[in-house]
Amino acid sequence: MKKHIYTLMGLFLSLFLYSCSDDDKGPGNPVITIELDAVELENVMFGDSLSFNIGVADADNVPLSTLKARLFFSDEMVSETVIRTKTYDEYEGKIYIPFLKDIPNGTATLVFVLQNINLGITEQEFELPLTRPEYPYLTLVTADKEYKLLPTTNYEYVAEESFPSKVPGYIKTPTLTDRGNVMTFGWDADQVKEETTRPIPFSNSSAGEYKISFNTLTYNAAPFIIGYTINGEPMNRADENNFSIDLNLEPGNEVVVDGIDGFDTWWIDQDFFSKEEDKLIFKPIEGEYRITANFELEYLRVEVLDNGELATLQPDGSGAIWIIGDNIGKPSLANTTGWNPGNAVCMAPIEKGKYRVTLVAGKNVSEDSIDFKFFYQKEWGSEFGSDALSTDSDLVFVGNGDNGRDSGNLGIIEDKSLTVGSTYQFTVDVTAGLDKVVLTVKEI
Repeated sequence: MKKHIYTLMGLFLSLFLYSCSDDDKGPGNPVITIELDAVELENVMFGDSLSFNIGVADADNVPLSTLKARLFFSDEMVSETVIRTKTYDEYEGKIYIPFLKDIPNGTATLVFVLQNINLGITEQEFELPLTRPEYPYLTLVTADKEYKLLPTTNYEYVAEESFPSKVPGYIKTPTLTDRGNVMTFGWDADQVKEETTRPIPFSNSSAGEYKISFNTLTYNAAPFIIGYTINGEPMNRADENNFSIDLNLEPGNEVVVDGIDGFDTWWIDQDFFSKEEDKLIFKPIEGEYRITANFELEYLRVEVLDNGELATLQPDGSGAIWIIGDNIGKPSLANTTGWNPGNAVCMAPIEKGKYRVTLVAGKNVSEDSIDFKFFYQKEWGSEFGSDALSTDSDLVFVGNGDNGRDSGNLGIIEDKSLTVGSTYQFTVDVTAGLDKVVLTVKEI
């Protein structure tokens, strides 16, 4: 036992003496050997990766820790490369020169920092003249085609040819030298940003010949002139495929849609509009509504508002009723609502306390099975269960938890089905109170 104790004491003494030996060396004296001549520091551009080769050591033989290459624009560090220096040796690396918006040609500062394990540090600093690349062209990359933008002046690049009304795509550059990188510019948080390929929503009021431009200094891009209007009021961009507007409407109002190519082929929601020759006529009761033009699905989604917010059902029966669940979708079952509150269908208020959804079997609603229910709001929360909702329909039943559907969920009666191609109106009547709600279903 004593032998083991003596052995451990000897080990601790050795570690102590070794530690003292390192402490005797003090902080050390890291040494950088680097040669960067004027040629290597010329013609460096934003977006380049600058290579370096550096010899490292310590004059006091203290082991090294890290070599850091740092780039500063004014006093801000914008790029850093860290290399672990396990031995005295030569190390190769690269530091990236960021391509950033609104940074003019000028002189950056390149700093090399060598540190040893005792936190001894030495630095070498170089001035690095930088210029913004002037490319022979840029490429606009879309899902099905590429377009070349040619240089004009002041870092502006332009393509002019026949374009669709919407040209979502990202921009990429060629490389000019062997240390250059392909730069990409895309869409991020409603602005153009470098190093992303999310499509920029270039768009024009109509298809045809027009210019698409991009500036690699200011990141200004054009056009985003969306000429989509309803009743002369411009629609606001919600995202690449959706543009919306909030309007006060009443039954019989004409709804004039301008600027949408091919709008005459869009699906018309008969709960909210009737089509009289080339005119759209609004059908529900007077109120505030949000109309969203969905360009992917090609229809106008209409939702009831209350003081600019999505409406909820009120104790007096006013407001809105929302449908969430399976086997229903607008404009078709390809856009099934599902159990996703964000995709809830807003029923049309046909009079105070009465709400309607009109569905075509096989198109908007499944003919042999349904499983959806009615909610007070476009989110989880209050809903109509079997204790509040009833129907005397000979096609549809209200689930109670024991008949094949959860409480309040609708189902099709066994051995029954909706007739494919036929139109059905589901009307919810809350005029007798929110605990005495009646559903009627009729074929029209």
